[in-house]
Amino acid sequence: MNFFMADFFQTGALATLHRLGPTDLAALEARLREFTRESPLALVLPCHARDLENPALPLIVRELAGVSYLRQIVVGLDEAGPAEWQRARKIFGTLPQAPVLLWNDGPRLAALRAELAANELDPGASGKGRNLWFCFGAVLAAEQCSLIAAHDCDILTYSRELLARLCYPVAHPNLGFDFCKGYSARFTDRLNGRVMRLMFTPLIRALESILGQQHFLTYLDTFRYPLAGEVCLDADIARRIRMPGDWGVEVGMLAEVFRVAAPKGICQAELSECYDHKHQDLSADDPGRGLNKMAVDIARCVFQTLAGQGVKLDQGLFDTLLSAYQRKAEDMLRFSAADADINGLNYDRHHEGLAVATFARGIRRAAVKYLADPLGDPQIPSWDRVESALPGFLKKFHDAIRSDEAS
Repeated sequence: MNFFMADFFQTGALATLHRLGPTDLAALEARLREFTRESPLALVLPCHARDLENPALPLIVRELAGVSYLRQIVVGLDEAGPAEWQRARKIFGTLPQAPVLLWNDGPRLAALRAELAANELDPGASGKGRNLWFCFGAVLAAEQCSLIAAHDCDILTYSRELLARLCYPVAHPNLGFDFCKGYSARFTDRLNGRVMRLMFTPLIRALESILGQQHFLTYLDTFRYPLAGEVCLDADIARRIRMPGDWGVEVGMLAEVFRVAAPKGICQAELSECYDHKHQDLSADDPGRGLNKMAVDIARCVFQTLAGQGVKLDQGLFDTLLSAYQRKAEDMLRFSAADADINGLNYDRHHEGLAVATFARGIRRAAVKYLADPLGDPQIPSWDRVESALPGFLKKFHDAIRSDEAS
């Protein structure tokens, strides 16, 4: 018999729903089927063309085939030509839920993007944020679901339990949650989650040490894994939020939820015992790729959000921030080494140190970009704004998706 000594600590800032031992999945899914009769649930899957070759995708499709509480599945396909589009239709076409596929780079959706841009509603360049935004729009346009869940298509340890635990807090009619962020331990034979451990957390805590108590920073630091792609939210929130189009999308979404939702309606849930996915290269010498670019986008999103809340960010603050970040990151290196050691995991101190140096350069680069242009690239507008400016656009969007599916 296995015994679990689970963590049930609550910070007090947001509700944390822990995984206290093995999940009774059959019971959880039975309750979800009951809940979703009144509050239908959609799952959106932002999928890049390269995910079609990832071994994670067949696993995800097999697991989803047995999920009976979903009213709708929407797949957004990015960077796909006609061959990839047809391949995606074949892969996802095996699902009994008859998923809706969005050919984001197809001619019909390209024409609608041009219409948005012509009306000062440009959704920007291709990226996960834009993909998610289009997927949310497809759910809103179909008018079938009041709840939306989302997760990535590269999860190598995917199971139905992950999805059920993500959706349950928001689907339950009596728990009072409108938004849930998923988290899981991320390790294999080593600690993963470098951007979270070595960039994001030290950055947020360095900002807190300089700026003092800021509710937004406390909020971000409360999430166990704020950069996770697993979320479930009320469709009304999806309609009202704006999103960055780049790697800042996860932090940007949390910032928007912080703006539009009540704190008591926000929670995080532990989804699985262990989580692994396709890992990005560090790309230490190329600021336009991999974790290097991710660090820049995330830091810039944090800076812009703080500025939007009235925090003054200038060159002096950024000079201090870089020093404070280095100290916090060095502490995190020591903590991570100890954590790996006690659990018998591999720990490459040199590679971890290289990641910190890369992230420090990324934070500096984000600061330079912010000072040069504090507003930065505009966020993707909310679907509320789109419908206000272009009444009937969602119907045109819905019709274009159906036309792509029929062709």
